[in-house]
Amino acid sequence: MEIGIERAHPARMYDYYLGGTTNFDADREAADAALAAFPTLRTTARESRAFLLRTVERLARSGIRQFVEIGSGIPVPGRNTHDVAQAVRDDARVVYVDNDPIVLTLAQALLTSGPHGSAAYLDADLRDPESIIEHPEFARTLDADEPVALLLVASLHFVADHRDPLAPLRRLTRRLPPGSRLVISHVTGDYDAQGWDRLVGAYADAGITVRPRGLAEVTALFDGWEIEAPGVVPVSRWHPTSGTPIDPALVSCYGAVARKN
Repeated sequence: MEIGIERAHPARMYDYYLGGTTNFDADREAADAALAAFPTLRTTARESRAFLLRTVERLARSGIRQFVEIGSGIPVPGRNTHDVAQAVRDDARVVYVDNDPIVLTLAQALLTSGPHGSAAYLDADLRDPESIIEHPEFARTLDADEPVALLLVASLHFVADHRDPLAPLRRLTRRLPPGSRLVISHVTGDYDAQGWDRLVGAYADAGITVRPRGLAEVTALFDGWEIEAPGVVPVSRWHPTSGTPIDPALVSCYGAVARKN
């Protein structure tokens, strides 16, 4: 499905929150309305992105060398999953997945692997898992017998309840070998229900569904997986690297890593 610049897109709104420049009038208008509804949304975006990079580095150091990032969004020069993974393991392999043609164009230009690893980009959709796992580039890039880290950072809250976010997750993960990891970050209204009600309304006005989920609901997304320490926690408190973690109420986003046994 082609997505034009006249309509706001979550990936480009996220880019705007992070201070990027690959966004357009519709994205900025929708993002500004969202920020008016929930003023610390930029903090949410920054902390979720930092969580992604910390998990990739830790997993690479633990021996994982294959990563699939679904809903990868606008590339950030020098600070993407393959950059971080290949700084630890130069043979790391990464598959990026998103469904915005503008993201595809930038990915092809910026997501360039080092000589010993690989990085591929799939124009595919989380709501159609087979479009990902049956894609020829998926099989060419990844070794099916080796553990994979499946990264769904700031993605699943765009899946409405009636679409059942667990359904695509199960289809994506059923073939992954033991030792694989599932990484999820997900926004929540647990700390500010009224603020998130306003934010959901702002996204709905832009034609985008957002479904914040509580702690029990996010934990349920890891059904059948062994959640690793420190559990499902605010992303700012998942193995912080320095300083005092940001107040979870300002972040309103849970994150965790789980292992397939």
